[in-house]
Amino acid sequence: MAQKKQIKYGDAVAEIESILNKIENEELDVDELTTKVKRVSELLSICKEKLHYTEEEVEKILKDIETE
Repeated sequence: MAQKKQIKYGDAVAEIESILNKIENEELDVDELTTKVKRVSELLSICKEKLHYTEEEVEKILKDIETE
């Protein structure tokens, strides 16, 4: 789980795009495909967590601004 917190959102998106490119261009063999699909799933989960956290933080900031 520590690894999840270390990767930046932009890096995760770039890695997802890279993997998807390889899949679309049929550059992965069957053995690699399973591993890469699992990695994309992990990265998507990381991105979702980061987006959810960011949304909550922005909502808090906006709420604070409204109460001032």
